[in-house]
This record gives sequence, structure tokens and C-alpha cells, in this order.
Amino acid sequence: MAGLRIAIVSTDGANVNNHFGMAKRFLIYDCNDKITFVEERQTESLSVGDPDHSFDAEKFGRIAALLKDCSKIYVTQIGEVPASKLKELGIEPVIHEGPIANIV
Repeated sequence: MAGLRIAIVSTDGANVNNHFGMAKRFLIYDCNDKITFVEERQTESLSVGDPDHSFDAEKFGRIAALLKDCSKIYVTQIGEVPASKLKELGIEPVIHEGPIANIV
């Protein structure tokens, strides 16, 4: 993973452990020979708690703007629409659960 910037959805700062739509923050890391924490970016959750909610393009746009410098985002789950929208922006969603340290 040379020269990548990634985003991670984590509630505890140690593990990838949350759904993209439920994220209230993104932990940003640079990955070269090792993973290095850069910053935390606060956000509003995309999800409103209803599994049948419609896609909120405006809210997604604000979230996507926070991730524009990232190549990948690590999540435990992500809906089909947000995943495809992220891919269109050049951000690859990666389904992963467990310690952040295991990513590199």
C-alpha cells in the first residue's frame, strides 16, 4: 500500500467496526511502509436509521467532500448506492472488520 491515503470508519479508534452510513467520523491515515494517523474528520451520518430510507444526495455530497483525497475507505458494511457513488469518485470501498493495525 505505498503512498495511499485511506479513510476508516471506527467508533473506538482501534478497529474498523461500523457501517459507512452510520459513520460520525472518519479516521484518515497515510499508508507507505507503515500506517500513519493523519487526522479525524467529523461528519453527519448518512443513514437516518431506517433501512428503507432513500439516498440523500446532498448529505452524501458533503460526506464525499471529506473523503476526496482518499483512495480507499474501510467499512464493515456499505449500501450499493453509496458504494457505487464512491467508486465513481475514485474511492474504493473495502469491507473489513477488525484491528486497524491489520490493514497494512
